Amino acid sequence: MPNIRPSRAEDGPRVVEIWRLAVDATHDFLSPADRAAIEDDVRGFLPAAPLWLAVDDNDFALGFMLLDGAKMEALFIDPSHHGRGIGRALVAHALALHPMLETDVNEQNTQAVRFYERMGFTETGRSLLDGQGRAYPLIHLRCIFEPQ
Repeated sequence: MPNIRPSRAEDGPRVVEIWRLAVDATHDFLSPADRAAIEDDVRGFLPAAPLWLAVDDNDFALGFMLLDGAKMEALFIDPSHHGRGIGRALVAHALALHPMLETDVNEQNTQAVRFYERMGFTETGRSLLDGQGRAYPLIHLRCIFEPQ
């Protein structure tokens, strides 16, 4: 299991790299122009954002999550570490902090949709446009932590 810790200023380059690798692996539906514009935005805000990082025993970042209260605004995992419980650990951490968690997922990102379904998220709505008004439909999801 990875360690979960808050991000630090020096994590910025690795966080952007994880974002880029993850988007390249899972967001093939983005137009090249939109992909470039989104990356410009990400490079501007992500390194300074208060993130939670999943790191290995050598403190190497494997993935990250951005929480805004009980809203998970971003969850990106280095694709070379997909399927190893990194995303699951970050979501579990978020649910420990906020027993009712919401997020949005691009409808065309079928890998992510399946992941969230496996994690117990249920659909609460849809939007035809993403948060920046682009024509990439979103599925709104919610997960409620229920102790066993």
